[in-house]
Amino acid sequence: MSYVAVRWLSACATAVAAVVLLAGCAVGPDFVHPAAPEITRYTREPVATTSSTDTAAGQRQRFLADHDIPQEWWALYRSSALNALIDRALANNPNLQSALATLRAAQQAVYAQEGKFFPLVQANFNPTRQQTAASLAPIPASGASIYNLYTAQLQVSYTFDVWGVNRRTVESLQALADVQRFEVEAAYLALTSNVVVAAVTEASLRGQIDATDQLIGINNKILDILKLRLNKGSGNASDVAVQEASLAQVKATLPPLRKALAQQRDLLAALSGAYPSDGPRETFRLVNLHLPVDLPVSLPSQLIEQRPDIRAAEEQLHAASAQVGVATANLLPNFTINADGGYMSTVLATLISPQSLAWSLAGNATQTIFDGGTLLHQLEGAKDTYQAAAWTYRSTVIGAVQNVADALRALQNDADALRAARDFERAAKASLDLARKQLDAGHTDILLQLTAQQTYLQATIQVVQAQAARLTDTAALFQALGGGWWNRAAPPQEKTLDVGTGETTPIVDRHD
Repeated sequence: MSYVAVRWLSACATAVAAVVLLAGCAVGPDFVHPAAPEITRYTREPVATTSSTDTAAGQRQRFLADHDIPQEWWALYRSSALNALIDRALANNPNLQSALATLRAAQQAVYAQEGKFFPLVQANFNPTRQQTAASLAPIPASGASIYNLYTAQLQVSYTFDVWGVNRRTVESLQALADVQRFEVEAAYLALTSNVVVAAVTEASLRGQIDATDQLIGINNKILDILKLRLNKGSGNASDVAVQEASLAQVKATLPPLRKALAQQRDLLAALSGAYPSDGPRETFRLVNLHLPVDLPVSLPSQLIEQRPDIRAAEEQLHAASAQVGVATANLLPNFTINADGGYMSTVLATLISPQSLAWSLAGNATQTIFDGGTLLHQLEGAKDTYQAAAWTYRSTVIGAVQNVADALRALQNDADALRAARDFERAAKASLDLARKQLDAGHTDILLQLTAQQTYLQATIQVVQAQAARLTDTAALFQALGGGWWNRAAPPQEKTLDVGTGETTPIVDRHD
């Protein structure tokens, strides 16, 4: 082994030893995980069950305290079409894949910074032709003023992490990578929740369209009766005109519903990573979506571990804490060592020889004496950033608890609203049936019939909307509780995208 190689290995060993010896020294605060909220429930009074009624999605829901959230919580709707659509969305949604790619980039930044724990070793070969001024002769030793010079050397440099500036930087970058990891979980949760809500909304719109179609049929039948009476001389033209206007009014409610349904279908296609022209293969109706009855509700102390936004806010706080250490270390002396070793010769054939050996070893210690307060203010700014992150974390926790409380309140009131809407529908149907019988017998005025049918239309649509509200707010509760991502057996499949062809390729081997 050459002398240069021995020197290089010696320098590397020295650097590694220094890292080991100084590993326990890192200035600045060590991160402390925030305390859990000191509350035992989400609402002022205990919430155990909802009311019920005798219609679809009218079952009593029970809130099971301190129960874990299933990973595939959407399976509780017992819809194979919904399960298939969510599986396709998780495999193809571009926003989720973008979040995964951003996570990989963040982790690569950590790996890049960790490289600074090791010496920087560079090799170079530099051939030159030059002329030495006559006043400096004899250089080189041969006395020639024009000559070739060949230089081959290794350069080793290392900055000692005495105060932990690099360790704190890595810590900060790792925390930011963890922020992105929880952003992935948030994207995962938002995607699954959005698909469920979009599917329920589609089912609700179909129900409202069906109810409106029924009302159009009723209005057409009434119009036929009135026209028949007019032709027989027992009716009047004003009743026919009023009914024609009523029929047109009901028909006018259909285009907005159909537009909303078409847009909802486009949304489902986009969520599943497809174009609107491809459209989702599944269709959804309320009768095929079952209301989850037993709802697991984790404790507030568990919520801070389950909500991706809370975990992301905690890691932002962690990163800010580490930056305080970085700013503190920048106030202290900086120690570096540099070593160069290699060969220099005017003849290439004799470059690698003992007489051509040259080396240098230098150390450096630098301490800022005066910078106008720049480093001090950077430290104070890092502390203020940490305080801002702490308050943001507190706000995120409060908002998360509020989300859960709002979802619980919503489900209670949704159940009451559905029961009231069902009572309204039942009474309106009885009134409409009676009015139709009286109209058929010629014992009532057309205005009473019109009022009854409009009332029944409102009641029917209210039932459909109330059923959909229970289904969507159930999804909102699962989302507010974190969605059970921690129970997932495997992470989402990661893919790369060829922008030129649009083809995707699964990533099967990744450095974690």
